[in-house]
Amino acid sequence: MISKRAFLQSAAWVVLFGGGITASARAQSAYPNHAVRWIVPYAAGGATDVLSRLICQRLSDRLGQPFVVENKPGAGSNLGTQAVIGSPPDGYTLLLTSTANAINASFDPTLPFDFAKGITPVAGVARIPLVLVVNNDLPVRSVAEFIAYAKANPGKLSIASSGIGTSLHLSGELFKAMAGVEFTHVPYRGSAPGLTDVMSGQIQGMFDNVTSSFELVRSGKLRALGVTTRERSETLPDVPPIGDTLGGYETSSFYGVGAPHDTPQAIVDLLNTEINAALADPGIKARLGELGAIPITGDARQFAAMLVVETERWRKVVEMSGQKKE
Repeated sequence: MISKRAFLQSAAWVVLFGGGITASARAQSAYPNHAVRWIVPYAAGGATDVLSRLICQRLSDRLGQPFVVENKPGAGSNLGTQAVIGSPPDGYTLLLTSTANAINASFDPTLPFDFAKGITPVAGVARIPLVLVVNNDLPVRSVAEFIAYAKANPGKLSIASSGIGTSLHLSGELFKAMAGVEFTHVPYRGSAPGLTDVMSGQIQGMFDNVTSSFELVRSGKLRALGVTTRERSETLPDVPPIGDTLGGYETSSFYGVGAPHDTPQAIVDLLNTEINAALADPGIKARLGELGAIPITGDARQFAAMLVVETERWRKVVEMSGQKKE
């Protein structure tokens, strides 16, 4: 038999420990009780802002607290990512994760953080195909003709991107490696100036997100040769996949949501449920379709598994292309 004193001590610990769990559960069940920061690690404007504001408005309406988009660009999305990793794991700071996070894990050996260990995957948002567009004066009308032209005119083609180490840049480098062609990579600060120079003829082509280029294709200002996904894009249904000509070729940009490591599972599950509900909303689905974006649905574990696959996919692209931050 235990002594009365030992019994009372044990009972006190049970009360304290149980009370702590109850308080924690109450705090989580009350989430959110003030504004939530949604960090977009890119400059304002473009697909990242549109996607974020669509989802944040829905979350604000459903959960009764403002979800505020905060742009924190720099270092290829690393500044914003690091800011979230260093935030308290309480669900009040979220990250718009993207292809850049999967790429930088192998492309940038100087990273001061481990994305896989520092971020808790919450939910997917959307996948966006890329498209190879060229200047209208370039005498090619298909991927096969583009490859033939590049081989017949070594050193004469320049291909733009939105920056070194981006999915646009590495999609071009993968194309070069698989097709056995050469062209000069010209990095820009964003897609818009690169597309402008392709239209003017200063640059011959560009791998770009469908979101920012489909209107230029539809209006005849650029010619689309192929999309980078296995399936055709609903936004550009007449443009075939590059993989139809270059077997095995496939890339895309993706976006999702992450939170600091150790964010309570109850909060992760709540956010996942609400983000999936937003993606199922007819108005949001229609808007995503207009942007050429394909919703990514599923639970947090499925999104975590997708991040593993994407990180490995881009590791292979980085390895094949021989590109790495110096």
